Amino acid sequence: MSSELMNTKEVARYLDIHEKQVYLLIKAGKIPCTRVTGKWVFPVKLIDEWIQNSAQDSLTQARRRVHQIEGALLAAGSNDPVLDMLLTAVRKNHSDFHIFSANTGSIGGLEALNTGLTDIAFAHLLDPETGDYNIPYLKQYCPDNHPVVVNMFYRQVGFLVVKSKANIFKGWESLTGSKFRFINRQKGSGIRILTDRELEERGISGESIEGYHNEVYTHFEVGLSLLSGEADVGIASAAVAKILDLKFQPLINERFDMILDKDTFFQPVIQTFIETLKSGQFKNRVEKIGHYDFKDTGRILHS
Repeated sequence: MSSELMNTKEVARYLDIHEKQVYLLIKAGKIPCTRVTGKWVFPVKLIDEWIQNSAQDSLTQARRRVHQIEGALLAAGSNDPVLDMLLTAVRKNHSDFHIFSANTGSIGGLEALNTGLTDIAFAHLLDPETGDYNIPYLKQYCPDNHPVVVNMFYRQVGFLVVKSKANIFKGWESLTGSKFRFINRQKGSGIRILTDRELEERGISGESIEGYHNEVYTHFEVGLSLLSGEADVGIASAAVAKILDLKFQPLINERFDMILDKDTFFQPVIQTFIETLKSGQFKNRVEKIGHYDFKDTGRILHS
C-alpha cells in the first residue's frame, strides 16, 4: 500500500505480531483503523501515536507499582548489557536499593523524565551539528525540567553480522538489495536515529532494505535475531557481538549518559549506583567483555 497506509499484513509485520492478533485488536477496538472498500487500513501516523501512547500507559502503571516500594526508582530510555550487569550488582550488594528499568529508547526516556513518568533517563543521542551527546536534545524533549546529565561510560557500536556473510558485508551500501536481511531498532532509540541519519546521508531508502521494518527493543534482541536466523545484520554494541560470538564492524564510539533531577541525583541509591559502576570489581567484570571506557564515569556534564 502507500507509505501512509498499511493493510493488515503490513501492520502485523510493523508490530511484529501475527495477523490474527491484528484482527483481535480491531474487534476489541484497541487499534486505530478504518474500513475502505471492505478492507481494513491503518494510517501509519496514527499507529505510531498509538504505540507511543501505549508505551506511556505502561510507564504510568510501572511508576505506580515502583513507588509502592520504599526507596525504589524507575529508569527509562536506552539499553546496554552493562546496565543489566550493573542493576544486578546493585541489587546483590544492596538488597534495600531498587532501580527498575524500561527499554523505551533514548527519546522515550527523556520524554518520560519530562512528564514525570520516570526518575532516570538513559540516553546516547548524538547531535551531528555540535558533536555533543544528549545535552543538545534537552530543550526539545525535556523542556519542563532542568536535569543533571551524568556520564556513565563510553561504548563502541557497530554492525553485527552473521559469520557466514561477514566477508561479503561492506557496510551501509550492502544493506540494499536481497543479500542481507536487516534487523532494526525501534523508533526513538539512539541506534535507530543513527541508522536513519546514516541512510539519509547516503540517499538510501529504508524501503530498499529487506527487514528495515522489523524492529526490536534491545541490543541483545538484535544479536539473538542473527543467531536465530531471522536476520543477517543489525546494529548494536560491540559487547553483544563478543558475548554472542558474532562478527563486528565498528561504526562509532558513543557517550552513554544518565539524565535525572538534581534531587534524585543525591539519593543514596543513585550514589551507590555510580560507585558500583566506578568500582574496580565491576570494571574487572566488564573488561572481560571489552569495548567500554569509564574515564568520565560519574562526572556531571550538565546541570
